[in-house]
Amino acid sequence: MIRVNLSPAGRARPAFQFKLPSFNVGLLFLVVYLAALGGVATYWWQLESDESRLTREIDVMNRELTTLRVVTGQGPQIKAQAAELRQRVQVIAELTKTQGRPLRFLDAFADIIPKDLWITGIEEKGAVLLFRGTAFSTTAVSDFMQNLRASGRFKEVDIVVARQEITKTPRFVTFEVTCRFET
Repeated sequence: MIRVNLSPAGRARPAFQFKLPSFNVGLLFLVVYLAALGGVATYWWQLESDESRLTREIDVMNRELTTLRVVTGQGPQIKAQAAELRQRVQVIAELTKTQGRPLRFLDAFADIIPKDLWITGIEEKGAVLLFRGTAFSTTAVSDFMQNLRASGRFKEVDIVVARQEITKTPRFVTFEVTCRFET
């Protein structure tokens, strides 16, 4: 066999040589495996924390929903109470509006009664007033009715009953007079 050396004879080998390090592929797979395992664990931990946060939010929302259902369930009850309160306010307003009427009535009525006449009862039926009383004479009853008409506040003055008791002394006259009071 013949050997031929084709390399130049006087050339020396260079001092710097680039050598690839010996690399352990098993170590590379271990590092990649640990990195992947760490990524999966981190992702799992994040999903677990999201799940627990969302579970807490659902619990809070369910409690709030329960509270709101109670409040909205009271809606018709509150509407009924509001209607009742409006009715009460209307009645109170009506009462305060007509509150001065009895004072005006008493003011107009006080000076009308003659000295020998006593009023034993007053009834109001709608717009009609009914006076019951006792007097010493029919003249006192007549004066009373005349005074009612003359006041200008009492209209449609009419006598219903006038009785004089003959058996008793003094002879009293019991009467009933109706009229309308206009404010």
